[in-house]
Amino acid sequence: MSKKHIRSDQRTFFGMQANGPVTVASLSVVLILVLATLIVGKPIEQWFKHIQDTVSDKVGWFYILLVNGILIFTLSVGFGKFGSIRIGGRNAKPAFSRKSWFAMLFSAGMGIGLLFWSVAEPIFHFGSNPFLTDSQDAVAAAKSAMGITFLHWGVHPWALYAIVGLALAFFTYNKKLPLTIRSIFYPLFKEKIYGPIGDAIDAISVVATLFGLATSLGLGVQQINAGLAHLFSIEITTGVQVALIVFITMLATLSLVLGLDKGIRMLSEWNMRLAFFLMIFVLLVGPTIFILKSFVQNIGHYIYEFFDLSFWTNSYNGVGAEKNWQNSWTVFYWSWWISWSPFVGIFIARISKGRTVKEFVLGVMLVPTLLTFLWLTIFGGSAIYLELMGDHSITNAVNENVATAIYQLLERFPASSFSSIVTVILVASFFVTSSDSGSFVVDMLTSGGRHDSPKSQKIFWASMEGLVASVLLIGGGLTALQTASILTGLPFAAVLVVMCFSFYKSLSDYYKKEQKKLKKERQRSGEDLSA
Repeated sequence: MSKKHIRSDQRTFFGMQANGPVTVASLSVVLILVLATLIVGKPIEQWFKHIQDTVSDKVGWFYILLVNGILIFTLSVGFGKFGSIRIGGRNAKPAFSRKSWFAMLFSAGMGIGLLFWSVAEPIFHFGSNPFLTDSQDAVAAAKSAMGITFLHWGVHPWALYAIVGLALAFFTYNKKLPLTIRSIFYPLFKEKIYGPIGDAIDAISVVATLFGLATSLGLGVQQINAGLAHLFSIEITTGVQVALIVFITMLATLSLVLGLDKGIRMLSEWNMRLAFFLMIFVLLVGPTIFILKSFVQNIGHYIYEFFDLSFWTNSYNGVGAEKNWQNSWTVFYWSWWISWSPFVGIFIARISKGRTVKEFVLGVMLVPTLLTFLWLTIFGGSAIYLELMGDHSITNAVNENVATAIYQLLERFPASSFSSIVTVILVASFFVTSSDSGSFVVDMLTSGGRHDSPKSQKIFWASMEGLVASVLLIGGGLTALQTASILTGLPFAAVLVVMCFSFYKSLSDYYKKEQKKLKKERQRSGEDLSA
């Protein structure tokens, strides 16, 4: 059944081995927004801002409820009766070592965004957030800032990635369906997933992936440009950033053409080595004892305030600065992670055959989250330490240009030029892994789940990602990037709701069948022993 469906879903379309309806629909949406941005020009920035505020005001509560619901659902699947199910069947073996697996998870799941916000976000929240009162002191502000930052980068986004990745891996390797988002809906729609319904689901996934990635790539080039300006006095302009996108997209295309094992896996492992080196370097040259002590306290504060922070919707202060704060931060993050989830989910599914459901959920949610918390404490915590010591230079840098924040922090420690160069290389490297992984995923979505499509097809999608990021930077900068994530995350949020019902139904049926098989095997074994 599955092979037949895979072949029928892969058609030749303008020289590409692609699904025509998915390709046309997704490209049409992308090109309409790209052309509108270029034609309207600067005034579109205000339109982006208006759309962002409107969508956030009306559906922000839905994003918050959905993300928390998915976290609960993911934990129940991973640590309940389904935990022993093995992706690919009982005899399946992992294709990658745990080290390579974790490296690719972290590189695809966070990467550029974590580098961009790790210093700036805690400083923003330290100066102002709706959970602070005028009577609270700097210590309370510091704890609150790190708690909010941990919320945005903690278990919630990884739960989104985990459930999408787990569902895709299960339907691909256990149910023998194509590695596309439509396959998750087979229990509900059966053969209809190979028609217009499935095409619509995959098209929504492609658009969400392209714009979610564009947000990260746009942030990445801003930070690379800021680093080059800091080191070599290169001007910070949109033109320079577009040129950087073109150059690094070429490198990403090369990695993509080399393939998953030679390109993406090797680069992800080098990313982790470089990131680990930079993290340890700052830990040793920075306020080491303060960082270690605050890491423990930050985790405790995050756990203590977890439910209050997670379900806060600003319902009793629905106007003014507090409303704008949540729209710009929590609602943006949840929509960003939702728009990233098809990309990261497919990528995780592709590399996770042979893991049990429990191992998958534990590995995807726990290890990257703890590494993220340590990174945030080392970089963001060091910045807050300087603030507590009376050094306000990083706050000034954040207010002036958020992309420069990490370089201003490194300037306060020894060997700052060396560490800044390492940071620029690391951002560029994460840019490459995000772009090539994203192109890999989009190519699979538009070709019915295959991963052996022509190299020209992979190059095309890598180029499209660079084009979208460039146009959004030209048309509205950070506001445009945030708006793109919020808008494209909304339709995929609806897809996620239906996905959870479909996945649970299929898991339950599979579990019952496996239990019956085990029971029969034990009965036969008992009969053999008695004989």
